[in-house]
Amino acid sequence: QVQLVETGGGLVQPGGSLRLSCAVSGRTFSFNTMSWFRQVPGKEREFVAAASLSGSITKYAESVKGRFTISRDDAKNTLYLQMNSLKPEDMAVYYCAASRSTWGIRVADYDYWGQGTQVTVSS
Repeated sequence: QVQLVETGGGLVQPGGSLRLSCAVSGRTFSFNTMSWFRQVPGKEREFVAAASLSGSITKYAESVKGRFTISRDDAKNTLYLQMNSLKPEDMAVYYCAASRSTWGIRVADYDYWGQGTQVTVSS
């Protein structure tokens, strides 16, 4: 059984930083694509960042480009999201997602999801 577990969320002031981690278990080989999405109440889940196998290719939503950095350590089965210069509009539940074979930014492109970790940006 594949499990994705996110950690690292919390409360941070505007302009601050957080690092999210997503640990993958129950799988012996790497996913083609791993990504971060986020969701606020009443809105659809939205794409944040994606990383290809070994992290050689990355893609970001325009709203986070230059502030967030996605990386993955396939040897440790872990995905990361370094979030800098956080803004109140970044406040959301952040989800880790994994795709066996697809490179994409749609929710439907992903086969496995974590339970989410809350990021709160407030002074």
